[in-house]
Amino acid sequence: MNQSDFLKVVLPFKDKVFRLAKRLLVSTEEAEDATQELFFKLWRNKEKLADYKNVEAFAMTMTKNYCYDRLKSKQASNLTLVHSNYKEKDTSLDKKLEYRDSVSQVHKLIENLPEQQKLIIQLRDVEQYDFDEICKMLDMKPTAVRVSLSRARKTIREELIKKHNYGVS
Repeated sequence: MNQSDFLKVVLPFKDKVFRLAKRLLVSTEEAEDATQELFFKLWRNKEKLADYKNVEAFAMTMTKNYCYDRLKSKQASNLTLVHSNYKEKDTSLDKKLEYRDSVSQVHKLIENLPEQQKLIIQLRDVEQYDFDEICKMLDMKPTAVRVSLSRARKTIREELIKKHNYGVS
């Protein structure tokens, strides 16, 4: 496999790899390092990529495993939380603050989910993978993935309702 073929195969899912790494590692810098490391490993093993039915699913699994290894390492204590600001045109300041607070709240709620639920909600709701792909990536049965996703969404929904109705977080 030459460089051009490699890029055609791996570039379409580069952003998905980064977003998954960012969800797990939180830090943008760490996520960038993880993405770079993953693509380096894929390049080193480029001749074996043809053996995989779904290179993207394989890359996402590698990303998940790499991120978990990073979180277990000594350097995990150096990871910092970085928030993004979301900008929209022609939106009042009140609405901007409300949107930012809601997005921030959802991110915090996702971070507080159990690891498996956090990973499944990232893959399904953010990355838009279908259930079969998630099952293969996580080596889980479809029912288990659906139940975990349902529980994660229910937890987030209940916490948001509590916050909006009662100001409790």
